[in-house]
Amino acid sequence: MAQRICMVTGASSGIGKETSRKLAELGATVVMVCRSQKRGEKAMSQIEGASNKAVVELMIADFTSLDSVRALAKEFLERHDSLHVLINNAGGVNVMRSVTADGFETTFQVDYLSHFLLTNLLLGALEKSAPSRIINVSSASHYRGHLKFDDLQMKKGYGVMKAYSQAKLAQVLFTYELSRRLEETGVTVNALHPGAVATNIWKGSMGPSSFLGNVSRLFLISPEKGAETPAYLASSPQVEGVTGKYYDHMREKQSSAESYDQAVAKKLWDESERMTGLST
Repeated sequence: MAQRICMVTGASSGIGKETSRKLAELGATVVMVCRSQKRGEKAMSQIEGASNKAVVELMIADFTSLDSVRALAKEFLERHDSLHVLINNAGGVNVMRSVTADGFETTFQVDYLSHFLLTNLLLGALEKSAPSRIINVSSASHYRGHLKFDDLQMKKGYGVMKAYSQAKLAQVLFTYELSRRLEETGVTVNALHPGAVATNIWKGSMGPSSFLGNVSRLFLISPEKGAETPAYLASSPQVEGVTGKYYDHMREKQSSAESYDQAVAKKLWDESERMTGLST
């Protein structure tokens, strides 16, 4: 991975941090995208401290703001001419329904819509750097997801896992649609389930003092283990040229039936362009 530039979103902890560490150990220049300056600097210093060969940079972005995503893309393109790997990893869950300043349901925007915008803004650099790779960190929860286009913002019947599953299904649909649009460009796009990982994403899913939430973490895998599949898809020669696939534990796997519906994927793409302002 020497002389290859990788961007990892949600890199201050969990899967994002461990994926950044693995790629830095392989010699890549890793751009760690974090929401918090303080937590980002701490994560970056820990990776640098573990290896004096690590080359890491920190960029700050809040995925609850589309303007912040646009600023991130602008800053990156001002610093770098190339981008070889983009790992869309940042995410979250919310017990109660909330809406971002952009007017979208928070889980849908943070887990999917902001990554849709960021990826499209960086496509020029990815195509210029081909062969390059886009990796979307989804979840097995997408199997329970369903897109209701008359209520994507879940104003009716909101549920924490319902919102999360919808956003993760949107990620897989986006993966497949983007892979079709990028045929013959040398840019590959794949999605993955990292495993049931004990990360900060679940701190708010059942409440901070939830007995069930605390006990469930005992059965989750470590972030280091969860980072294996995104790092594999980012670096392994075994998946060079492979695109439009869904992976689980470094193996290709069938995703949900709805994720293969090209009409749904096209409709989601058009709606996402409208919401992010890319179609204007």
